[in-house]
Amino acid sequence: MARHWFDLFALSERLMRMDDAAWARHANPWSVYSRMSVLPLMTLAIWSRIWLGWVALLPVLLVLLWTWLNPRAFSRPAGTDNWASRGTFGERVFLNRVQVPVPQHHVKWAMGLAWVSGIGVLPWVFGLWTLNPGITLAGLTLMIGGKLWFVDRMVWLYQDMQEKHPDYARWLL
Repeated sequence: MARHWFDLFALSERLMRMDDAAWARHANPWSVYSRMSVLPLMTLAIWSRIWLGWVALLPVLLVLLWTWLNPRAFSRPAGTDNWASRGTFGERVFLNRVQVPVPQHHVKWAMGLAWVSGIGVLPWVFGLWTLNPGITLAGLTLMIGGKLWFVDRMVWLYQDMQEKHPDYARWLL
């Protein structure tokens, strides 16, 4: 499978500077579940412009810092036989799909769920722009719902692939 000229998943990993140590720490369920706070916090940070004006850039920057820090903020988990850890393992397997091909149905689901989350950006941004809580919440629901479903699919991918590559099986503690 050739890498496409633009791989949003790989770009995201590069921007986050995810190395093996960061991935191992991100497999901590505290990291996975607390990461779900990023979009609601960003929503509040952007919405705070009506109270803080330009000072709202500070909470936006703090949320961006939390986004980068989150996979590194927690220790390596003592055990990884849980949904959250397996979801991060599946993401790693998916990102490695050029080197170790994954079943095509997993790729289709991952791409489709990325589209669901991506489509959610439109009402989210519009809702934030117009200060419409209903539209903002609709966008958040699509983005977070799509991401949670994506993680669930990554658990399935990891379960299907853990015996296909020696490193994959070793991640499970």
